[in-house]
Amino acid sequence: MEKVSRTDAQWREQLTPEEYRVLRQAGTEAPFAGEYTDTETTGVYRCRACGAELFRSDAKFESHCGWPSFYQPTSSDAVTLIEDRAHGMIRVEARCARCDSHLGHVFTGEGYQTPTDERWCINSISMTLEPVEPAES
Repeated sequence: MEKVSRTDAQWREQLTPEEYRVLRQAGTEAPFAGEYTDTETTGVYRCRACGAELFRSDAKFESHCGWPSFYQPTSSDAVTLIEDRAHGMIRVEARCARCDSHLGHVFTGEGYQTPTDERWCINSISMTLEPVEPAES
């Protein structure tokens, strides 16, 4: 995968102030406010900053946490995981592997009935959804 590298000024020019705050400064959007929190559209979720494929709708599930939740990324090399010790907690931050943009956090062992027992809690503003029409039978 080809890495995307831009200067801070280029990111600020490309992204809205709120997108910049979340994607480049590891911010968090308000719970239950994101565009994709309750979306059930079939499709591919891509990084809003660089367009890399991150998640597919078939891995999305309802966690009632206030942000879109997935049980796995499209591929293990789509994201980079980093220990996050901000705010007095130890968490696992998920970043886009292609452009290093902040996506959200990964939580494990919460008891959701998913194949991985993981909850990838991702900010809607970190992604775009590319709808895919279901195949005809």
